[in-house]
Amino acid sequence: MAFALLRLGPVNSAPQIPVAIFLTSLDPGGTERQMSELIRQLDDARFRVHVVCLRKEGAWLPRVTDRAASIVEFRISGFAKFATVRQIWRFAQWCRRERISVLHTCDFYSNVFGLLGGALAGVPVRIGSRRELNPDKTPGQIRLQRLAYKFATRVVANSPAAAAILRTEGVPSRAVVMIPNGVDASAFLEKTDRPDVRTVITVANLRPEKNHETLIAAAAQLASSCPNLRYQIVGEGSRRAVLEKLAAKHGVSDIVEFLGHRDDVPALLAAADIFVLPSRSEAFPNGAIEAMAAGLPVVASAVGGLLDLIETGRTGILVPPSD
Repeated sequence: MAFALLRLGPVNSAPQIPVAIFLTSLDPGGTERQMSELIRQLDDARFRVHVVCLRKEGAWLPRVTDRAASIVEFRISGFAKFATVRQIWRFAQWCRRERISVLHTCDFYSNVFGLLGGALAGVPVRIGSRRELNPDKTPGQIRLQRLAYKFATRVVANSPAAAAILRTEGVPSRAVVMIPNGVDASAFLEKTDRPDVRTVITVANLRPEKNHETLIAAAAQLASSCPNLRYQIVGEGSRRAVLEKLAAKHGVSDIVEFLGHRDDVPALLAAADIFVLPSRSEAFPNGAIEAMAAGLPVVASAVGGLLDLIETGRTGILVPPSD
């Protein structure tokens, strides 16, 4: 987890260290899963953890409510607005008032907003993040985030691929720390072995870079030769209606099930036989890690952090993107 790099003194004698963990929101996603677990797992005898959001909302907000000293919101509607400057100043004042010692920003928007505000406040330790490989960022957004990283004490990458992207963007190697995503293996049920393969599952938000189209096309291609196969797509997003229409167009609506957001993913994985991740871009995907923790073989695109995660022939199979 992201605070493994800190050496913050004796456990017993020191007072609580005020920490702020900054996310855009608590909508379900890989970053939000990792950070909500970090918030829950940090030792409250050592850390007083505040949660900062640009939008104080999301299905996973209740996960952190009972662990956070406070949950505060600094809502904005874009960076190119004077109101955002006022909000950054308000955030800096809040950091001073709460005597924040460690600020950890977790995604593009919180990196840009929070690292500048933390620097204005004089927060001693400011940790930025790189948890994706820029699949949907404009050149202007990449430049803006690169500028924000100049205000960071360290930038945590969640995979070698993400760390490499940081270095190509000009972040000094001495400032980059690689800490892979973690998973609580005890949360996953023992796999039920079956003599045949029946259920193919994927767990990923319905975003363009996740490339669910390739899985739907594969389902159509296999429908006649493997009629017993069923496909479960777990995750929510704005592309659901588009993907459901695509499944209907391919004639596989009866075998491809869209389950939406689910809180029982470990049970779903335990009942499945193969995990598939056809993404065009991945840093270090939680879905694949959790599938491996559940004992599932993974069929995935040979991109980004999946090249470090999957050993073809032993833990799964890597294939060319969009194949």
